[in-house]
Amino acid sequence: MRAFSRFACIDWSGAVGEFPPGLALAEIGQSDPPRLIGPQRRWSRQAILDWLHDVADAQDDMLIGFDLSLGFPFLDHGCYFPGWADSPADARALWALIDGLCTADRHLAAGTFLVHPEARRHFRHAGGDVGDLFEGGIGRLRVVESHQRATKQANSWSCFNLVGAGQVGKSSLTGMRMMHRLGGRIPVWPFDPVPEKGPLIIEIYTSMAARAAGLPANTSKIRDADSLTTALAAFAAPAPALPHRLDDHATDALLTVAWLRAASRDAELWNPKLLTPDIAQREGWTFGVR
Repeated sequence: MRAFSRFACIDWSGAVGEFPPGLALAEIGQSDPPRLIGPQRRWSRQAILDWLHDVADAQDDMLIGFDLSLGFPFLDHGCYFPGWADSPADARALWALIDGLCTADRHLAAGTFLVHPEARRHFRHAGGDVGDLFEGGIGRLRVVESHQRATKQANSWSCFNLVGAGQVGKSSLTGMRMMHRLGGRIPVWPFDPVPEKGPLIIEIYTSMAARAAGLPANTSKIRDADSLTTALAAFAAPAPALPHRLDDHATDALLTVAWLRAASRDAELWNPKLLTPDIAQREGWTFGVR
């Protein structure tokens, strides 16, 4: 099992606009407090991509967690989009398809994909617009998402659902565009093996860090410094220097990066029993799910 010297967590966002308020980036080392990093203005998705290129150039020994899904359900039907002749064969081809259809969308948005005549059929859209191939209930789930829900490790949502405060579809689509544009410069687990050195990207859920810190599932958001300090203590992380105003995106990033440092030392999390080569290449996995 590889040890990393630094860790980063990105609370991601699929919101419209160049500077969505949901973006936050936190870092931590082996013994220092977590800290927020970023430009004076809010992060943009493009700026996060530029930061990743800098990390790749420097070959920093860093484990980087993104709060989004890096794949869509595949194993349940043997494809991502049943009935669509251009349905991709694996996750990297999925990223390429999404980015290719959205080249005119600014700020790494993915709106063009969601109005594509074939793609849109699989999603629950806002305003009561439900694609004819969207499956009922919460929508299709990846193997890792079904397992999370069955074992109560997390209450994950379907990427095909685009409605509600907890929806992750738009953020995942924008994240897949970013991964394609990164061009393989940083390995992404489990699609790629863990490299012997240099950076590595993984998928995470910030809610798992909150639960591991002892926060109840229905109150997992932190918006004040005292609560953050208490939660960080669960991961032996000292309190950071904080901005005057905190929001739950900043605290999600700060708490999750401290959790990531601790969780990365657990060999079991790098070898989930349900993770097959087929799942690894097509659906991916959420780090931290046993």
